[in-house]
Amino acid sequence: MEKSFLLILFYSASGSVKKLAHAIADGAEEQNLNIKLRTVPKISAQNKKIAPEIPESGEIYCSKEDLINCSGLALGSPTRFGSMAAPLKYFLDSTGDLWSTNALEDKPGIAFTSTGSMHGGQEITLFNLHTFMLHHGMLISGVPYSFEELNKTKSGGTPYGASHVESFNSSNELSIDEYEIAKKSGIRLAKLIHKINV
Repeated sequence: MEKSFLLILFYSASGSVKKLAHAIADGAEEQNLNIKLRTVPKISAQNKKIAPEIPESGEIYCSKEDLINCSGLALGSPTRFGSMAAPLKYFLDSTGDLWSTNALEDKPGIAFTSTGSMHGGQEITLFNLHTFMLHHGMLISGVPYSFEELNKTKSGGTPYGASHVESFNSSNELSIDEYEIAKKSGIRLAKLIHKINV
């Protein structure tokens, strides 16, 4: 049987969401939890996969087996007009068979996102990601205010999930507060996974 692992599933266009994913991984790895970083292929305007089955570089594509076998899920997407990006939604919409067998039930999960501007729809995108997890019977974890960075961030970071605001520093580089919120979210999720899987 496969060891417990955190699946960090994300789609990233400019690199911001990918940096959040790696910050979450940094935190989870501090708690001696195995990590799988996965992404999804781009799709065309006709909602068809347009990428090869195996990406040329970076993280490999997520499989349904990754979802079934994970002990917890960190789910991330850039914001597209107040919702998750189409490539991630295309993949998540294909998981009805997992829903029908309760394959993700009782697994803990977190959401994370990035926007180009402040107030660019981060919270509603995080809620979209939460809604997917709720429909699968997952246990959602947010960002508690005991994370001191949540009280002082001038850019990304919400109680609903780690986030990044690109216009804050005109780049996909995370601010110190954004990185710490994401990393601590990874630590917290890893601790929950360890508790559930005792």
